[in-house]
Amino acid sequence: MAPAVPGIAALDAEVSRCRACPRLVVWREEVARVRRRAYRDEEYWARPVPGYGPEDAALAIVGLAPAAHGGNRTGRMFTGDRSGDVLFAALHAVGLASQPESVHRDDGLELRGTRITAPVHCAPPANKPTPAERDTCRPWLTRELTLLRPTLRAVVVLGAFGWQALLPALPAAHWRVPRPRPVFGHGADAVIPAADGGADLHLLGSYHVSQQNTFTGKLTPAMLREVLTRAKDLAGLG
Repeated sequence: MAPAVPGIAALDAEVSRCRACPRLVVWREEVARVRRRAYRDEEYWARPVPGYGPEDAALAIVGLAPAAHGGNRTGRMFTGDRSGDVLFAALHAVGLASQPESVHRDDGLELRGTRITAPVHCAPPANKPTPAERDTCRPWLTRELTLLRPTLRAVVVLGAFGWQALLPALPAAHWRVPRPRPVFGHGADAVIPAADGGADLHLLGSYHVSQQNTFTGKLTPAMLREVLTRAKDLAGLG
């Protein structure tokens, strides 16, 4: 269905109804049934989590997948978990988010010229989607990029998984991936040429905002702000 979706709002609605990956459907719904003790009185979203942000975004942030008790609970990417705490604080610090934290879908958060998405829209067991699940979900990412094509100028990818998932989605959205392919790393910065006479795309890498990275200091708030500031400038949002 993805290639025929006419706009971002329709895409988000269709994503939230997807049941293409049986293992992920079972997991996301089981997590919502059992729940974490801290959230036992909450009703979980327990569906695929669509992207979030304006349909004319100049900057996209690509993660991995929703967290079982974060996005899978709240229904919004990076909302309601420790990873989101780090990301939204950094986005707010550089002027891309209206507030420094996001705890639920109706908390008033607004993103400035920025859209957050992921290559896998369902929470996976152990935060590890399979290659088959990644590939099954790719048409949603491809369509999202295609719809954003007129305004999108830069992408920040959080982690190697997202980087490897994004590159194969770019040609269908009219960008030509160079050979050899750009290699992921924190601070990686590559230009993806346009294949349609439009604007080139700036591709930037950052370590993922997972607790494993932020608690150990592999990724510090300053490191993340530096990448986001460069992406903001390259996207023309300065």
